[in-house]
Amino acid sequence: MVNFVLIAICIIAGMALKATKSIHPDAHKGINTWILYLALPAVSFKYLPKVHWTMEMLFPVAATFLIAVVCFVFMAIYSKIKGYSGRSRSTLELVSGYSNTSFIGFPLISAFYGESLLSIAIICDQTMFFSLSTLGIIAAVRGGSRSGKVSAAFIVKRLITFPPLIGCISALVLSRFIDFTFAEPLFDKLAATLSPLALFSVGLQLKFNGWKKLIPQMSVSLLYKLIIAPAMILGLTLLLGVKGNVAKITVFETAMPTVVTSSIIAEQFRLNTKLTNLIIGFSIIVGFFTSAIWYEIIEYFF
Repeated sequence: MVNFVLIAICIIAGMALKATKSIHPDAHKGINTWILYLALPAVSFKYLPKVHWTMEMLFPVAATFLIAVVCFVFMAIYSKIKGYSGRSRSTLELVSGYSNTSFIGFPLISAFYGESLLSIAIICDQTMFFSLSTLGIIAAVRGGSRSGKVSAAFIVKRLITFPPLIGCISALVLSRFIDFTFAEPLFDKLAATLSPLALFSVGLQLKFNGWKKLIPQMSVSLLYKLIIAPAMILGLTLLLGVKGNVAKITVFETAMPTVVTSSIIAEQFRLNTKLTNLIIGFSIIVGFFTSAIWYEIIEYFF
């Protein structure tokens, strides 16, 4: 319950401070810099070294990347039919293919399934983060380019200089040689700033004026994120015979709202931040209801 209240407080606070002009118009840029360079890398160092990798854990990894890849195809076809620009297509790819697996996913899993299954959720979360740091950035770079075309060298350069990805890879590699137990309190403190600041940043950028004009884009994004994606993974679990807690948590995590970090990436690469923030806001609200429905569906099958 506390997490739900915190979500509302952070977003509303950002909207209120901006509406009353109590904060600098570009304050979100400074906040986003903190998140990219400190909070997100800290999350990787906090969780990745503790992950116990098994063959069974390959399913949530594969499912996370599959959703992102299918989203590319889905939004490419939809954007072509609608005649959208590359910028709009990349924005839809960014906000539709990646789930809020931690800040919303973790408390909901604790509420519905118990904290003991968070170990599986962490795999989903870190895989989603890695997918966002690679495929998501590729989509953002492509859509943020004026010509819509970028060289492979340019994409690689942006990838290897993207702080969260550097943190993710560093956590995976360095943890094999260094015991970071001594630094856990520091990582805990830095990681704790991620969700509140990210949601506050969304609130600073969130505007509901003109949302009616964006209903088609918002609707298709929410349709894919909250219905099609989890339904696809549910079908895959049944087809492959994946059962138990791994199947349950993987499907449930794919049904989570849009990841808040997509707003920061959209702003950094000059995508449609208005559409991004609207989809994040609406997906959080709608996602609370659809997640309860997906819980019942998952329990029925497993």
